[in-house]
Amino acid sequence: MCRLLAVASSSPVDAGRHLDAFRRLCRESREYQGHGWGCAVWREGRWERYRTVRPIWEDDYRPEGEVRAFVAHARSAFRDEGIEEENNMPFLRGSRAFVFNGEMRGVRLGLRGRTGAGKLFALLGAMDRGDAAEAINRTTAVLVRRSARIRACNFILAEPGRFHLHALFDGEADYFTMAQRRTDGELVICSEPYPGDEGPWEPLPSGTRRAIPWS
Repeated sequence: MCRLLAVASSSPVDAGRHLDAFRRLCRESREYQGHGWGCAVWREGRWERYRTVRPIWEDDYRPEGEVRAFVAHARSAFRDEGIEEENNMPFLRGSRAFVFNGEMRGVRLGLRGRTGAGKLFALLGAMDRGDAAEAINRTTAVLVRRSARIRACNFILAEPGRFHLHALFDGEADYFTMAQRRTDGELVICSEPYPGDEGPWEPLPSGTRRAIPWS
């Protein structure tokens, strides 16, 4: 299962510091997170994306210039299959970026996509009528009806000024519970807390669904 990170700040943020902490978290994860990774920075009205199949802890990429918002994803491929850059998140569509962590079994839907995450992103797009929160609600309702089991369906759909967070899992709370930290104009959402002196982390239990503004 993959790992997610989203950071936004009202002032320029040290993206490298957060990515270094994320690298350590991924390297030390109980699940292998070395099937590549990606990062997308929101800048000048568009997402600037970087992706590679190298393990995140073996790659020293850091966004250049001023950064106020970005999302990152480290991949743990299902059955070690499809290790290709195109399968790495973040996925982009217009002004939205998507990162996912989870596993859904027996999904009875005819969807296009190279991976389960790609098919989920396609479903979100098909349900989108201009309101991301409504698209997420419709998508979740369909998945619950059409899946034999949702082991986990955690994702962040990022758009200008807002992170849409969705957390759903049926067990293994120690692994699938994401966390949020907001201090002094900085917002961080991650698959799990990482060390720092910036303030306490809030756990995001299964069933959490919220739109979190940032500026």
